[in-house]
Amino acid sequence: MADDKKIIFSMVNVSKTFPPHKQVLKNIYLSFFYGAKIGIIGLNGSGKSTLMKIIAGIEKSYEGEVVFSPGYSVGYLEQEPKFDENKTVKEVVQEGVQPIMDKLAEFEQINEAFADPDADFDKLLARQAEVQEFLDAHDAWNIDSKLERAMDALRCPDEDAVMNNLSGGERRRVALCRLLLQEPDVLLLDEPTNHLDIGSIQWLEGFLATKANAVMLVSHDRAFINNVTNRTIEISCGRITDYKVKYDDFVRLREERRKQQLRAYENQQKEIAEIKDFIERFRYKPTKSNQVQSRIKQLEKIVPIEIDEVDTSSLRLKFPPCLRSGDYPVICNDVAKNYGGHKVFGDVNLTIKRGEKVAFVGNNGEGKSTLVKCIMNEIEHDGELKIGHNVQIGYFAQNQAQLLDGNITVFDTIDRVAKGDMRLKIRDLLGAFMFGGEASDKFVRVLSGGERSRLAMIRLLLEPVNLLILDEPTNHLDLRSKDVLKNAVKEFDGTVIVVSHDRDFLDGLVDKVYEFGGGKVREHIGGIYDFLEMKRLENEGITGLDGETNHRTVQSAPVVQQETSAGRLSYEVQKEQNKLRKKAEKAVKDCEQLIEKLELEIAAVEEKMTTPEGASDMQLINQYTDLKKKLDAAVEDWETASMELEELQN
Repeated sequence: MADDKKIIFSMVNVSKTFPPHKQVLKNIYLSFFYGAKIGIIGLNGSGKSTLMKIIAGIEKSYEGEVVFSPGYSVGYLEQEPKFDENKTVKEVVQEGVQPIMDKLAEFEQINEAFADPDADFDKLLARQAEVQEFLDAHDAWNIDSKLERAMDALRCPDEDAVMNNLSGGERRRVALCRLLLQEPDVLLLDEPTNHLDIGSIQWLEGFLATKANAVMLVSHDRAFINNVTNRTIEISCGRITDYKVKYDDFVRLREERRKQQLRAYENQQKEIAEIKDFIERFRYKPTKSNQVQSRIKQLEKIVPIEIDEVDTSSLRLKFPPCLRSGDYPVICNDVAKNYGGHKVFGDVNLTIKRGEKVAFVGNNGEGKSTLVKCIMNEIEHDGELKIGHNVQIGYFAQNQAQLLDGNITVFDTIDRVAKGDMRLKIRDLLGAFMFGGEASDKFVRVLSGGERSRLAMIRLLLEPVNLLILDEPTNHLDLRSKDVLKNAVKEFDGTVIVVSHDRDFLDGLVDKVYEFGGGKVREHIGGIYDFLEMKRLENEGITGLDGETNHRTVQSAPVVQQETSAGRLSYEVQKEQNKLRKKAEKAVKDCEQLIEKLELEIAAVEEKMTTPEGASDMQLINQYTDLKKKLDAAVEDWETASMELEELQN
């Protein structure tokens, strides 16, 4: 699709009501152009997913008008993706490039047809040329490597795995991979980072920011939505407010907007009170009847000011008091775990002190949850693992949700463990974790997996423990719920181990990071962003302050020695390779700087074009088109330079 910076989608006066009378969207006006990057914000149940489904064409029962410009494709990532359960991972991923796969199959059939002596060779040659032109244009000859790179970036399961055997998280990663390979003009993503590790999330951020066209997403990952989007739409009271800024700026602007609303609301209420007072005072005085009637009409014409739904309740959750543990709640000496011939990790030596808050991070499948299970004594292991004196463990894992009693209500589940002042705050606590109103009276057996996980989390927060182990605690929490949990854990005076890929949740919470990868566990002092910056420097091959090259660089750097009879590189060859490597590093750096510069320029132009005047300014449109072409060229140059550098380093 041509990058022609025009409005490609419009929603005019759209409303949506669910039976019997629940109106979630009221008179919505929304439009966006090719290249827009939009984040959808709102409380649970505010209508975010409904809005996405209307745009995707899934929800068709609504009032108003929805128009998509012809020729633009739309891709939607659902919470529960649908597959052919009997297909393998690779077969499902290939569906994302099905037109290319079909053309490759046709090309093969044409080649086979040439073996028939009675074939119409002129017709076959003509069709072969048409198909080959299509395949060349879509780089079809490298399609297998493209699929492999995408699957690797998103940590998809083994390509031969059958879909029916995959977990919910694995299925979502496969669905996301398939969708991105389709390269739709508009990507609609509902919680795309769920079940992704930090590496995959960062890759997805980069892809959406530089490679994707138009993006609209719903996410409770602050860091992700802030890094991807440059426009924030808030749904509140059934209406939308459009902020042409990133999420961080949106938070500030929203607060200013709400203060203005409150002032206007207070002034209106004062005016209404004065009018009503006048009416009551002079209602029965004949000399004032005309004035009274005038006030009544004035009162009827007043349109009530609505204030955005912002939960301002202050819920401070504190863990109940618990016995003090020993100085070292967890000690690992040469701990190892193998499944048959597969080594998960080995030679793990770590000591977690009382009061420390640490994070376990790494790619999926590297052993984070496995070590947690070893600590919990749920699985056998090699080596020595000691749990300190007087340690009382509170453990949250996804399977904890299955241990809840399904025959009691949500409220009763929490009421049975709440003590002291918290018994008076059960409703507030349930509301903070999305169990407000009638939801608190549901039986546990009818809850979804995500709802059960949230309920299990609430129970854990009310138990007296001094070692808290949280395995992916934020997967099913909205922004407010995460804030409540994070603040409670920050104020917790015991020891905490968190397995998480949520950078915003870990930021300011942990002061030490244990990295899992390659069968090893490495300790890093500092917070999550200190760790990520260190990894970035590692990937760029930058040496540390002590002058020593980091671990990864040492392993991946080419070993060059003087030439010997055994065929080692000569000094001159070594010198030449170093020269080429430095040249390639400079090329990569220059490309990255250019990409950053162009992205800033594009963002500035996009902001101008969101105004009615800018949308019709042909000079701006031409400028945007030119910048996008330059950006695409710069990205291609960066990919080429990066590949050259990688080859020189291997």
